Amino acid sequence: MKKTKNKKPVVPEKKVSKVSPKKKVSQKSDPVSPKKKVSKKTAPVSPKKKAAKKSAPVPRKKKAAKKSASASASRRTDTALVKFDPLQRYFQELSHYELLTKKEEKELAVRAREDGDREAALRLVTSNLRLVVKIAIDFQRLWMQNLLDLIQEGNIGLMQAVQKFDPYRGVKFSYYASFWIKAYILKFIMDNWRLVKIGTTQAQRKLFFRLKKEKQRLASEGFDPKPKLLSERLGVSEKEVTDMDQRLDRWEVSLDAPIKEGSDNERIAFIPTQAPSAETQVAKKEMEAIIREKLDSLRKDLSEREIHILEKRILSDTPSTLQEIGERYGITRERVRQIENSMIKKIKGHFEREIPDFDVFIGEMGTDGT
Repeated sequence: MKKTKNKKPVVPEKKVSKVSPKKKVSQKSDPVSPKKKVSKKTAPVSPKKKAAKKSAPVPRKKKAAKKSASASASRRTDTALVKFDPLQRYFQELSHYELLTKKEEKELAVRAREDGDREAALRLVTSNLRLVVKIAIDFQRLWMQNLLDLIQEGNIGLMQAVQKFDPYRGVKFSYYASFWIKAYILKFIMDNWRLVKIGTTQAQRKLFFRLKKEKQRLASEGFDPKPKLLSERLGVSEKEVTDMDQRLDRWEVSLDAPIKEGSDNERIAFIPTQAPSAETQVAKKEMEAIIREKLDSLRKDLSEREIHILEKRILSDTPSTLQEIGERYGITRERVRQIENSMIKKIKGHFEREIPDFDVFIGEMGTDGT
């Protein structure tokens, strides 16, 4: 008999294929070793996984947190201790422009005047912007509103000064420009002081600026600033002082406003009109009809030459010249003028005889007998 002790049992192939050695190790072995952890961290990520991570939606909690953070940031800017100030920002910008020396100022002024150099003119303007601010601050006592409005008008005056400045007169540019700056600022204040302009002429602008100062000076000296004394000090009429004083002390009144509270009557109903009344217009039309009638009756006693002068010279809206009438009838211009004057006297005498109230009508119309 054969010995079978050294023979090993045959393992079926199906069982080997179902359970792999790796899976058995993973199921029965101990927790993962440190080496495997390192390999997991350093393993490369595929492009698909990267795209999936980028396109993954943000959780709602994160979105809400972002919104609350932006809202709190906006609240912090609204409740900031120091808010944005355009005037302070403008002052910061001025510090970037350097002042000019006397030599630089003259060179730039000559270039701007002789060559029309825009860069030189711009340099003159920007280097004197501080002067505009100084003058505008002095005028703010009258204006008492936005200082930037006065600075803006003063800058326009400064640019005008650059155009008009003559560097060969030996005058410093800042001194010359100060008058233009003051003029533009003063005009702006007077144009916007009230709804109705209070100073339309140069004399009124000077009076507006000097009246209040003169009143304060007289009061400090112990005098009563009455219109007569002010007119003597300022060199203007007493009526001009009274008118300007009333304009400064009183405010505008709406013509459509009621006279008093609860009244239906408006102020405009009590202001006399400048237009002629209905009776005057009717009387004027009647008088014009009478004058035409009497003028037609006068034509019968005039010659052909006189009728032509009456129609083409005296009554015409576009009268013919003396030369044209003289050439038509072969007479001189002086003779035509003499005939015209004699006809005017004849017509006036005829109207005075035929129309009893002709002189009264002429007086009311403010015209002569023609």
